[in-house]
Amino acid sequence: MPELKYEIVKECGVLSQTPSGWTKELNLISWNERAPKYDIREWAPNRAKMGKGCTISVDEMILLRDLIGNLDL
Repeated sequence: MPELKYEIVKECGVLSQTPSGWTKELNLISWNERAPKYDIREWAPNRAKMGKGCTISVDEMILLRDLIGNLDL
């Protein structure tokens, strides 16, 4: 399996943290030297490991922001 390359372009924020120190984060990440996308995933302490996540384009992030803004929370 080819090596996965990534660069965290911008740390947007931590959504939650488990007692073991893993954090669920929203970041802007460039995967394999491609255009950055927003990314939500879990990270081990010191980012030694990562869990499965979800990448979202800028256009999708704008739509998501608008959808969340219209929720009755």
